[in-house]
Amino acid sequence: MVITKNDVLKIVDKIVEVIKENKEYLTELDAAIGDADHGINLDRGFDAVKQKLTTLPETTDIGTILKTIGMTLVSTVGGASGPLYGTAFMRAGQVVQGKNELSEEDIVKIFEAALDGIKQRGKAEAGDKTMIDSIEPAYKALKDSLENNIALPEALNRAANAAKEGMEYTKNISARKGRASYLGERSIGHLDPGATSAYLMIKSFSDVVNLS
Repeated sequence: MVITKNDVLKIVDKIVEVIKENKEYLTELDAAIGDADHGINLDRGFDAVKQKLTTLPETTDIGTILKTIGMTLVSTVGGASGPLYGTAFMRAGQVVQGKNELSEEDIVKIFEAALDGIKQRGKAEAGDKTMIDSIEPAYKALKDSLENNIALPEALNRAANAAKEGMEYTKNISARKGRASYLGERSIGHLDPGATSAYLMIKSFSDVVNLS
């Protein structure tokens, strides 16, 4: 199975819609352990992404689309999430530059590049109570599933489920990065907003592919 450029644009539309639907929820999560702006910032950023993508020529390849998303997020989203998600999309775009459709191997590369970019930019690892706690298990589940000849829609479904488990795990650990780390053990009992938004994006990806 391949993912076409049209599929990618549908996935982006779904992410825009889901972030908007969850704007208040994400901001409430952030109010408990952060700056109370995660949902507001991401919603503004993805609104800007939607506008920006309408200005790209029809011949634009998937790599350029992803890099454009990344640059737009960096320039419009405040706080830590803009640079982190921006880096993720830009790194993802670099590994599929020039492509108009993505193979299953390309999708694994996108996840890997995004994850590596976030780790390098944020100097964080799994267990630090960040978006990595959703993205890393999703990447591993996707890679393992495809290596075991699981079809892409089911592999992405498994990735989304792993991301959800990772997100839920953040409730049980204390934050070691960002503003939430100042709370120490008081951050336990709260979901990490970044892990939650990352799960919502991965779930959006899975939902679109499973419906197509």
